[in-house]
Amino acid sequence: MTETQATVESVLSMLRAQPHDEEQLEQLAREAHLLPAGELLYLLESRPETEAAVLFRVLDKDTALSVFESLPSHHQAELISALRTPQVAEIIGDLDPDDRAALLDELPASVAERLMHGLDADERAMTTTVLGYPRHAIGRYMSPEVLTLHPSLTVREALAHVRTHAEEPETIYLLPVVDRTRTLLGVVGLRRLLLADEDALVGDIAHDAVRATATDDREDAARRFFSAKLLAMPIVDSENRLVGIVTVDDAVDIIEQENTEDSARTSGSEPLPRAYLSTPIVGIVRSRIVWLLVLAISAILTVQVLEVFEDRLDQVVILALFIPLLTGTGGNTGNQAATTVTRALAVGEVRVRDLPRVVWQELRVGATLGAVLGTLGFVVSGLVYGWPIGTVMGLTLLSICTMAAIVGGLMPLVAKRVGADPAVFSNPFISTFCDATGLIIYFTIATAVLGL
Repeated sequence: MTETQATVESVLSMLRAQPHDEEQLEQLAREAHLLPAGELLYLLESRPETEAAVLFRVLDKDTALSVFESLPSHHQAELISALRTPQVAEIIGDLDPDDRAALLDELPASVAERLMHGLDADERAMTTTVLGYPRHAIGRYMSPEVLTLHPSLTVREALAHVRTHAEEPETIYLLPVVDRTRTLLGVVGLRRLLLADEDALVGDIAHDAVRATATDDREDAARRFFSAKLLAMPIVDSENRLVGIVTVDDAVDIIEQENTEDSARTSGSEPLPRAYLSTPIVGIVRSRIVWLLVLAISAILTVQVLEVFEDRLDQVVILALFIPLLTGTGGNTGNQAATTVTRALAVGEVRVRDLPRVVWQELRVGATLGAVLGTLGFVVSGLVYGWPIGTVMGLTLLSICTMAAIVGGLMPLVAKRVGADPAVFSNPFISTFCDATGLIIYFTIATAVLGL
């Protein structure tokens, strides 16, 4: 066991020993001071609310602020609700406006209002600005604290301005250039500013900016951010006036949240509201039960299909042996197509208008996969159970793979078109649909080939 692991175990044992007297809290503070920020973050996320609050209370202010900023907003809200100490009020005031807005969203209205009143006028105004945008708009993730330059400034004057105000904004690596009405004219990077001739005008060295409107969807804006390989991106209103800036850490947080949601929904559940180990059993059950109920009900379709074709199974019992193979193949083929297209949608490789091209692409992919698997199924089944059964298997695999690939590729685009999350049309849903449809195809082909 390493020294860090031993310290973690010591901290855990002290957290479990409640209630805590002053001597124990002092010992806990000494042990916690030895841990790196990553270990403290893990402990705060994974321990129950009361233990996390005790640990947070013994941290020094700088460490507490650093760790607090790294916590998800719902964990921050839990700590505030559990503590409500002057230390928390100071930390709230030190947060960036966008982080503060995310935290206030998670708090009860009365607590949020009290914290807002504790801010100075400038911080309150910036926080209110961010809170004014919809929850999934990129404006919710911007910082209104932006260091701007006027195009008529010389490089010498601009550098002096940056040195004077460098501590105020969230970032100075990208400096928006605006006119007197805050209309965005362009941007200039700090590196370019440092290397430019001191007598040159800022307007002459500025270049066009990749920007987003404050009401744009957060995921679309974040994908555009990374596609352009930016460190920061200016945010404007509908009249192209600068209202804030989004930095790379904000964009990373957005993509992580979206990927977490997509990953959970693709597997047929909802994302957990907090870290796995600290989530109550009821919370985990709630995140999974809805989709399981939906899938259980939809699976009745498969049972009904089997009931319709029950007489065919009585005539050729061997057909029942292949049902798991066929339903599994159809579901997997559909899942592969849906996952591929969902990712292509997320990174901007595919648009809703590309639906015909996607269908044509998946038709060819599915037919090719079906031809390969169908040939194998025909040969193996034919040698073992006779060539009529082999023919049924070959044609069914060809048909099911083609159908499943088209459906799997189509559903994410349909979801996007109607404004739903493509991940909601998750793999379990596609599997259930392909199961029922695949059985209909199977028994229809068997009826025709075997003359049932």
